[in-house]
Amino acid sequence: MKSNHNLFEFDEQQSCKILIGTDEAGRGPAAGGVFASAVFINNKDIEKDLGRLNDSKKLRPNVRDELYDVILNNTINSTVCVEVDEIEKTNILACSLKAMKLACENVISQLTTHNSLLTIVDGNQLIRNYDYPQKCVKKGDATSASIAAASILAKVTRDRYMEKLGEEYPQYNWKENAGYLTKEHSEAILKYGITPIHRKKFLRNLLSENKQLSLL
Repeated sequence: MKSNHNLFEFDEQQSCKILIGTDEAGRGPAAGGVFASAVFINNKDIEKDLGRLNDSKKLRPNVRDELYDVILNNTINSTVCVEVDEIEKTNILACSLKAMKLACENVISQLTTHNSLLTIVDGNQLIRNYDYPQKCVKKGDATSASIAAASILAKVTRDRYMEKLGEEYPQYNWKENAGYLTKEHSEAILKYGITPIHRKKFLRNLLSENKQLSLL
């Protein structure tokens, strides 16, 4: 695991003046939209407030929440959701990249200059139809401070969104599983059927085995 200092050091080594990190949350769940965030850390003084910055999945929820507030209020950032209906019409990869593209463009729209700008994308897929320089960073959320910050914004925002949706559909316990297909979630689908929030393509195998499932 890289230290907080090394995460910022990686960003400082990039040959640009404006570095935008982007990451997504929600490619793997069986329910809910996919989110992406983009972050430009324009205030280097916040490094001391991000001492526990890391890949969002490796942080305790209370730590993520604390870092979320620091990042949200002290960087130029944007978070975008692409909802289930569009995921069903296309595919999750295209929607993930679309959310990244929109989030990055929202950040860029807030800048006074676009000179010497680089976008670093978590993973191994470049953003499609994107008009600015970009490169992929594998395991970027554990490598780059900007991507780690984006991963926290995306995950916390999505978790809160799923918790809110779970108030309408409490039987699926989305507050705890965030829409991922846990054993509990699978059993709830088999018992109660699927909702408009579920990704039917993702659930194709489960649904084909249980043709009597209803849409709530």
